[in-house]
Amino acid sequence: MIRALWVFLVCSLATLALAAQVVLADLLGFERALRRYCFRNPRWSARTFLRASGVTVTLEGAEHLAGKGPRILVANHESWFDVFALCHILPVEHRYVIKKELERVPVWGRAWRSCGHISVDRRDRQAAIESLDRARKMSGVGDDIHLVVFPEGTRSVDGNLQPFKRGAFVLAIQLGAPVIPVAVIGGRQIMAKRDWRIRGGQMRVVVGEPIPVTALDHSDRGDLARRARDAVVALRGGDGPIEAAVPKSAMA
Repeated sequence: MIRALWVFLVCSLATLALAAQVVLADLLGFERALRRYCFRNPRWSARTFLRASGVTVTLEGAEHLAGKGPRILVANHESWFDVFALCHILPVEHRYVIKKELERVPVWGRAWRSCGHISVDRRDRQAAIESLDRARKMSGVGDDIHLVVFPEGTRSVDGNLQPFKRGAFVLAIQLGAPVIPVAVIGGRQIMAKRDWRIRGGQMRVVVGEPIPVTALDHSDRGDLARRARDAVVALRGGDGPIEAAVPKSAMA
């Protein structure tokens, strides 16, 4: 517990400073600096959290991220460290789609919006649809941006993969954007939901082959969600609790 308090104190201060840099660039209209900070600062913040916590991350299947136009990355979610791992290790420009409540975090929430991340109000269906539509408009054809979505909707308490909600797959069909399944393994062993203890360890991010959507329409959203979930199950080695399996010599 003491370790967790130290990690969160030091890393939160670092994140606050990096977020303030983003907000200031946005307020002053420094667009080039804002774009640079939005790409760089979250990675620095995530790396700080991971190193302070004694966590290493490896990436497999990075070749599946190549291509032109928008992509929708759908990943399982067990821990806050899933976000840190993805933010640190993904080698492509990406934005997150997460619950709207996180916009209330001082400074960080303002920086989040400034960088074009998408917040969804899960209690307001219409607002959620409008937020996803903003994501669609933000990721116009030709923009090589990747939207990261956790389609379970919340972190799994017991490590079992939950059903996938359909919002991300509606967006993918609207965009004509391939869905890329991603398995994040090991986060629950680092810090589980409802547990504030942090344990050092190893995580894996495994990227699967893109699922094309060019021949699909709105009525196919449920089938697409099932296909994506099956792909994530295969990548993580099952839909139950999974232990990380990375050699101790692996480094982020």
